[in-house]
Parts: sequence; structure tokens; C-alpha cells
Amino acid sequence: MKAEAGFAVRPVDPLVDAAAWGRLRVALWPDEAGVDAPRELRAALQPASGACVLLAVSVDGEAIGFAEARRRVDYVNGTGSSPVGFLEGWYVAPAWRGRGVGRALVTGVEAWTRAIGCDELASDALLGNVPSHAAHLGCGFEETERVVYFRKRL
Repeated sequence: MKAEAGFAVRPVDPLVDAAAWGRLRVALWPDEAGVDAPRELRAALQPASGACVLLAVSVDGEAIGFAEARRRVDYVNGTGSSPVGFLEGWYVAPAWRGRGVGRALVTGVEAWTRAIGCDELASDALLGNVPSHAAHLGCGFEETERVVYFRKRL
């Protein structure tokens, strides 16, 4: 774990980091019940899921961000190959934004994506999440398309 600019990025340790990682997941997905539950955390780390989970930690040991990525073999909007790495979740604590933490997490996910033999890394963000759009663009992503999903209760 090499500390740069007051933080380091490393793989999550489920035995040591579960509570802190869970708190960060709740901050990213506040409307999704149970994202910090032990079962959900274990599921996110299952080797069969082709997962990469990285944690950004301050030099004081505080968890300040995370990235979760998966290997996806289904079609991923805007990509031209399969499988691809997919950034499923990416969060940096507000006090640490703009200091390179998000970029360092994405760089780690990019290395993992290449290591598993993928040529593309994809991600998504809600249409109204303009700060996330800017963060993605700042890390070298390009916007490929916009989609609005619909449903009808039957």
C-alpha cells in the first residue's frame, strides 16, 4: 500500500474493512436496504462473480472511498467487446473529492480489468448525476449513450 497525497488504494480486506466499506456503500446507495449487510458484502467479494473491490484509505486509516467492479459477459451498452470490466460502484467521501482518490480507484480497476483480459472498462451513472458524469470524463471515460428505462405494472 503506497500512500500518495495522504491516501492509498488497496484491495478490501473483508475481515478488517467490512464495517467501513459497508458505511461507504450506504453513502453511495442510501435507498437500497441492506447494502452494508454481511451477506451483501460477502456476495460482492465472491471469486465466482469476477469481482474487484478496492478501498481508498487515508494515512490515518480512515476508509475514504471504494470501487467495485465486475467482469461482465452480457452486452454492456456502448461497448464493442465482451467480456468487459464494469465499474459497478464508485464512491469518494465528500471531504476527499477533488484530491485524486477517485482517479486512483479507477486506475486500480483499470489494472484489474486488463489483468483479466478485457480491453474495455464501462460504467454508468444516473442521468441527473452531473458530478458523476464529470468525474467519469475526468478519468478518461467517454459518454457512449443515454438511456431512459420504462416499466408498466401489470
